[in-house]
Amino acid sequence: MRLYQQLILFMLAATVLPLAIVGFLLLSRSEQALAQRIDEQQRATATATAEAVEASLMEVVNGLARSAELLPWERATPDEVRGMLMLLYGQSTTVSAVIQADANGQPLGPAVFRSAEPLEHHPAFDAASVRQLAHAVPVEQFRKGGKGQAALGSAYVHAGSGVAAVPVAVKLGASEEAPYAVAELVFTQLEALLARRANDGSARLDVVDTEGRILASSQPTRRMAALEPELREALGPLQGADTGRSFQLKDPARRVSVAWVDALEMGVVVTEDEALALTPVRELRTTVLASVAGALLVLLALGALFTRRLDRRLAQVVQGAEAYGRGELERRLPVEGQDELSELASTFNRMGEELEASRARLMSWNDDLRVRVEEATADLRAAQLQLVEAQKLAAVGQLGAGVAHEINNPLAGILGNVQLLLLDRAADDTDFETLRKIEQSAKRCKEITQNLLRFSQQRERPDLRPVDLNAVVRDALSLTENQTRGEGIDLVTELSADVPRVKADPGHLSQVVLALLSNARTAMMKTPVKRLTLRTGERDGMCILEVEDTGKGIAENIRPRIFEPFFTTKDVWSNVGLGLSVAWRIITEAGGTLEVRSEAGQGARFTIVLPRA
Repeated sequence: MRLYQQLILFMLAATVLPLAIVGFLLLSRSEQALAQRIDEQQRATATATAEAVEASLMEVVNGLARSAELLPWERATPDEVRGMLMLLYGQSTTVSAVIQADANGQPLGPAVFRSAEPLEHHPAFDAASVRQLAHAVPVEQFRKGGKGQAALGSAYVHAGSGVAAVPVAVKLGASEEAPYAVAELVFTQLEALLARRANDGSARLDVVDTEGRILASSQPTRRMAALEPELREALGPLQGADTGRSFQLKDPARRVSVAWVDALEMGVVVTEDEALALTPVRELRTTVLASVAGALLVLLALGALFTRRLDRRLAQVVQGAEAYGRGELERRLPVEGQDELSELASTFNRMGEELEASRARLMSWNDDLRVRVEEATADLRAAQLQLVEAQKLAAVGQLGAGVAHEINNPLAGILGNVQLLLLDRAADDTDFETLRKIEQSAKRCKEITQNLLRFSQQRERPDLRPVDLNAVVRDALSLTENQTRGEGIDLVTELSADVPRVKADPGHLSQVVLALLSNARTAMMKTPVKRLTLRTGERDGMCILEVEDTGKGIAENIRPRIFEPFFTTKDVWSNVGLGLSVAWRIITEAGGTLEVRSEAGQGARFTIVLPRA
């Protein structure tokens, strides 16, 4: 076997094969991890959607029950009964029709509906539809119930239009023979909810009943269709299924999660094409295959070049030995690199150099002298460059000091002259107010310059020392007050004069206050009432700073995550979600706590609690 073949086999065994094996093992693990994460996301989506479906329908049911309980059905005339049915019908756009039925489930009069609206929202009602709705809920089961008691029936298909609906019956009196109001709820609005929760069209969300019929779907064309036999068989008995159950289908490959709502006898099924979900990993596998093939081709090419170079250098050694045998002592072999062949070539060269020792020593001395001169010249040039850079830095420092001096001197002159002019003016002088505004603007320039300088001098490690909490708040407001008021926000400050000093890093604490002010302004961008309140005080021996806004608030389900790094709820994603995370770390390092109280649509209140100095 030639040297080239041995080299290729060695490179394959030592590099390409191990890398390919490790790469495919890592890709398999990545695919498993991605599949597990998809299942977790699907389960979370199915559970959250099931809760939203239940909340949406139960909100309508409870509203109908409360309204029916408050209306005087016992003493109402037929026209008044129809008017009260119209009131129930107007409770929600989900209600497509309302009828009155007796204690035996027989309809009393025509249905209340708006037939002029589109079919997909309010199906037309004929006599068959009225009978179907009247018998859709077994009202006999709660005859002994009180007035306002409500019950949901099983989902069915509207007789006239084929639209999926679910009936709800509300008892209109306390006696056993009291009539009922039966309302039909359609699923068209639920489909809009499912479409919003679908993941960019790659996932499909279906609301199914116990018989496996699709009552609502993120793809409206599937409405009232039956689930695929393979999916129906995998789901098994739907009623009472475990919430958040996930599994995989093979043909075609899909990942499915289901969450069941026992109160509605419905379930939410999330289906996603596995090929689309795992596309990144499979594309990466193709890339790895191409990379391994490319690496193999590169190794073959490099191996061919290396062995060719090796053969050439061995031929040079053979030719040099033959030349020395013929007495050609001036022959020299080229020395390339620092390998064994180079050492062999050097040995041949030293054999010839022994015969020309004087000239070799002279040439060696000249070469050494030239190298030293070049090194000394390089050192001199490097020192000269360092000197030039040092001079540049010194010039920049002098320029900065001069600029600061030139700014401070005119500013001091402006302040001094304005204050002298104010001393010569009475309060009712026409120029007095203009001079006072000039004085305030000059002072504000001075305060802003000092605050920016102080904020830029923050340290990586906290420097905990006694800090005036009110002063920190005022300094932060001096940087953002004009911008805050310019956005139409009513700024209210309630700073307690008796609040003691706190133990904190002033620069880091200023950063926390600025972050909270920025978040409050962002939360109030689209709210009609914009009021930002800052207050300081004491509570249980600790000093507190509250930042309260009237913004969009924080939903309860995401409130525990607001201090996580990279988590954000802003409409315009900015600052990579680190503001509150950094603020929480700064406050905890100072021995304090950062509390939050908020409801969705009710604003938010962040409270900084710090120990006294």
